[in-house]
Amino acid sequence: MDTLSYKTISVNKETATKEWVVVDATDQVLGRLGTKVAKLLRGKYKPNFTPNADCGDNVIIINADKIQLTGKKMSDRIYLTFSGYPGGQKELTPASILAKPNGAEKLLKRVVKGMLPKNKLGARQLNNLYVYAGAEHKQEAQCPKSIDINLYK
Repeated sequence: MDTLSYKTISVNKETATKEWVVVDATDQVLGRLGTKVAKLLRGKYKPNFTPNADCGDNVIIINADKIQLTGKKMSDRIYLTFSGYPGGQKELTPASILAKPNGAEKLLKRVVKGMLPKNKLGARQLNNLYVYAGAEHKQEAQCPKSIDINLYK
């Protein structure tokens, strides 16, 4: 019996096959889109997923300003920030974040960041996310392929 056929192969950053994908966020629900994008960034849809390596894809999200929130989450959900100073805690709603410049990009990055690991690997994986409010993006040179995010679970 050949025992080498049962050897588990771990992926490292040199052997990882990273792709560039474009996701259209038009009429997508924020949390559902965030979970699928976080899985793409981690590489969980790949058969050679390794939890301690950055083996996920580079994800480009376009039309981030056309994202949807169900129910009354646009006004009732609260994100807290704290500056470190006394009285420095601020409450932000998704509506107030979207009203600011680059608000859609900030909101989507914040949601996806909360779904990634809270360590250095999660920070590196978040750098593979590119969010744009409009339909154009700057990564045409990488020849990204467009995917339908609704086909993923």
